[in-house]
Amino acid sequence: MKTAIIKYNAGNIRSVQFALDRLGVNGIVTDNPEEILSADRVIFPGVGEASTAMRYLKERNLDKLITSLQQPVLGICLGMQLLCRYSEENDTPCLGVFDVDVKRFTSPVENLLKIPQIGWNNITGLHSVMFEHVPENSYMYFVHSYYAALGADTVAITNYVINYSAALQKDNFYAVQFHPEKSAEHGSRIIENFLNL
Repeated sequence: MKTAIIKYNAGNIRSVQFALDRLGVNGIVTDNPEEILSADRVIFPGVGEASTAMRYLKERNLDKLITSLQQPVLGICLGMQLLCRYSEENDTPCLGVFDVDVKRFTSPVENLLKIPQIGWNNITGLHSVMFEHVPENSYMYFVHSYYAALGADTVAITNYVINYSAALQKDNFYAVQFHPEKSAEHGSRIIENFLNL
């Protein structure tokens, strides 16, 4: 099975590659359209800033390529946010796979709830094949200042300041706000479930 990890102007791609290595899967880091199109699975990870990342994707026509993919696609962190309709981060139109807006956390109790959210938080309301054998209330590792609002495609919820989408799914597109590659056994199970779709 060929798994492509989309290379673009965002960090954290290597940690995804290492997570695949631990599962015995060879992930190819690439921005080559032919390699991405021919892959059995595509992972769209990333840590960074939305407008810069979208500009990079558009300059290489990767924006159109990603939305046209027919095989299973997994967005992680910034990758999930870019699959949404719009991000408040620098007023950025995104890819529009999910009809959801990405908003910035605003905490009324700054000293109690720091922004960005950094650390472990639980996920609830799990309803996707992505979460097979992942218990309700499992803890995942999050690092983010922006969140995807709840919507029709929400398949897992987390609460930090408010309830928001911890995961989204529509057709062949799957996405998580947390970092499964850094979320121990249950995170590894989510990646494995995606690869086994």
